[in-house]
Amino acid sequence: MTLLSASSDTRPNSTQLIVVLAAGALSAGGLWMVQFQGWHQARLYALGLALGLVLYHAAFGFTGAWRRALISRQTAGVEAQLLMLAVATLLFAPALADGELWGTRVGGAIAPLGTQVAVGAFLFGLGMQLGGGCGSGTLFTVGGGNPRMIVTLIAFCAGSFWASLDMQWWVNTPRLPGIALGNIWGWPLAALAQILVLCTIYLLLKKWRRRPESQIAQAWSWRSLYRGPWALAWGAIALALLNWLTLGLSGHPWTITWGFTLWGAKAATLAGWSPVGSWFWSGGFTENALVQPVAADETSVMNIGIVIGALLAAGLAGRFAPTFKISMPSLAAAVIGGLMMGYGGRIGFGCNIGAFFSGIASTSLHGWMWAVFALGGTWIGVRLRPLFDLRN
Repeated sequence: MTLLSASSDTRPNSTQLIVVLAAGALSAGGLWMVQFQGWHQARLYALGLALGLVLYHAAFGFTGAWRRALISRQTAGVEAQLLMLAVATLLFAPALADGELWGTRVGGAIAPLGTQVAVGAFLFGLGMQLGGGCGSGTLFTVGGGNPRMIVTLIAFCAGSFWASLDMQWWVNTPRLPGIALGNIWGWPLAALAQILVLCTIYLLLKKWRRRPESQIAQAWSWRSLYRGPWALAWGAIALALLNWLTLGLSGHPWTITWGFTLWGAKAATLAGWSPVGSWFWSGGFTENALVQPVAADETSVMNIGIVIGALLAAGLAGRFAPTFKISMPSLAAAVIGGLMMGYGGRIGFGCNIGAFFSGIASTSLHGWMWAVFALGGTWIGVRLRPLFDLRN
């Protein structure tokens, strides 16, 4: 994904002050709004704000990290993701073993293995290279002031809704039941085995990377805590902790894509679409979510929080500077990439967060399968980027 500049010598000006004040007002207003849905939604909204701050200040992206690893064998971003997965695995295992965290019944992100995951992950991996961001990356770059990513987000929602209309066909494609190593081997052994796999991948990357990457060490200070930039390792640990908090508060790990599917469906109803007769939207959770306000949906509340948290972080860092110079090929890539991510994320049981991060943290094999096929899509995506005026 397109990472935001992390220069440490930026200075806030009147515009940035306005951004900070506006983001603060939006944050306070959002908390007030979700109070009508209870403290549960308010806590999840606050988690979203924290996620947005962390993602922005650590410039923690999946799209750009995978692209740099493939193009120039710079693996620092991928190594940070391995750290994030390892910490999350250690945090998740005791809770999933008990089936409860802080009095809340919890379950992991476990999904079937099959055609859906393979095709969905491949489309997502390709799409995120054209769109310029993954699920979390799209949200935090929108909040950080990237107008092009608004186009990607709209297309993401449209593609996700489109996929929901085809779900009856996809669920009948070849698949195996969801397999979580923790449920088969026991959670202590499964967590240990997964940590060993992650460490092995790290060592292989360390030997494969072109050379040790030069990094400018950032001296820690209270000022850098709220203005950034943060080291990737600290971002990785913070994201793992926040995903664990999400598990304890909501009963399930962090997800993103469902919110986009719902937003797309709500927009379609405003345009005259009727869910009557739709296999995906008839009955149960999905039908109820469609008639309830957005503030009642857990994923939507967290997604909105991420955008506003990133907006606040950009203002605090003095780096909120939208540019509207977008070429037509780049704009076309945003639309195509967003549609591919939306469709792939819906049929593939999630994006880089719901399928990859939360799936692997839950020791679900579909998370590993998703990573393999998304990497394949990324490999093709980086080779298509120059056709759309996008630099690698």
